[in-house]
Amino acid sequence: MVRMEDASDIKRKMFSYFLGLANRVGERILNRDRSVGILDRALYGVGNVLVYAPLRNRFGFTKIKVGYTAGEAIGPELFRFYRSIGVNLKQLYGQTEAAVYVTMHPDGEIRADTVGRPAPQIEIRIDENGEVLYRSPGVFIGYYKDDEKTAETKTADGFVRSGDAGFFEPGGHLKIIDRAKDVGRLSDGSLFPPKYVENKLKFYANIKEAVAFGDGRDAVTCFINIDLVAVGNWAERNNITYSSYQELAGHPLVYDLIARHVDEVNRSLSAEPGMGGAQISRFLILHKELDADDGELTRTQKVRRGFIAERYSKLIAALYDGTRDTDISTEVTFEDGRKGLISARVHIRDMDVYPVTVGPLEKAA
Repeated sequence: MVRMEDASDIKRKMFSYFLGLANRVGERILNRDRSVGILDRALYGVGNVLVYAPLRNRFGFTKIKVGYTAGEAIGPELFRFYRSIGVNLKQLYGQTEAAVYVTMHPDGEIRADTVGRPAPQIEIRIDENGEVLYRSPGVFIGYYKDDEKTAETKTADGFVRSGDAGFFEPGGHLKIIDRAKDVGRLSDGSLFPPKYVENKLKFYANIKEAVAFGDGRDAVTCFINIDLVAVGNWAERNNITYSSYQELAGHPLVYDLIARHVDEVNRSLSAEPGMGGAQISRFLILHKELDADDGELTRTQKVRRGFIAERYSKLIAALYDGTRDTDISTEVTFEDGRKGLISARVHIRDMDVYPVTVGPLEKAA
């Protein structure tokens, strides 16, 4: 997407037009929806030659018939993107303890933000803490020579604790939101799944990393790292001059850009069962990129939440006490191993929180 911004006007306009068309009718055509008009089908065929097929080829998906994604959530927006350009992608949810499958997408019911319906002969219920429990004739008997671990994982009535938090949507599809141990609650009891919120933010090319806070508090707030390549490219096109990541991250127009993304995430959360309370009320753009050399990320680029909460406790306090701007100095490690200090004034932006438009979570299926 970033590279296309540097393409010629005609290529950029063609790319934008056909991606818009794909977003509108691509999935419906893939699902063999007969309500799609002849003109849209013809235009989609042209788009397939000019845009979609070259994209699939670039991804290595030219000959793919059906693709399945499982494990870490890829995010509904990314899921829809692949399906819109003709990749028949589906979701699965399962574990070794379940003899693999727990839920799956039936044909004609492929949903970007769910993992499907329970597979045949599988019962699923949602525990009080939001954890997904399942039972079927195929679940494991126990862990080899580890009765204690087995007792922790299996309930007395034969349900297996998945370790994942989720809920059922009104249509009967299961949605997984986070690891159960990572899901918290706001002070009013609302669900707070930090990774779910962060993944929604990281869908946007301009946001490289996000760290959400809210467990035990009265609102959700967030640190954001901008993507230097994507935002730098945007800044050049908009005649915004900068000399460093820190200068770009603090620019008012960059804050406006990121605020639009946060606003879209809030609107999305307000329309999801049980997620309305997780809307982001305030955010800031960190003055430096989170870095494994500084201990903020693991070597596999996973956020070290506890370390970040301790290191940036002053910024977290500012997010919750109404402060608009705060000064901070942070020790950093340079590429040659030397250590230095970065000082900055960090701005905090307030966001609109929208009324919740859907009901409570479904507990069982």
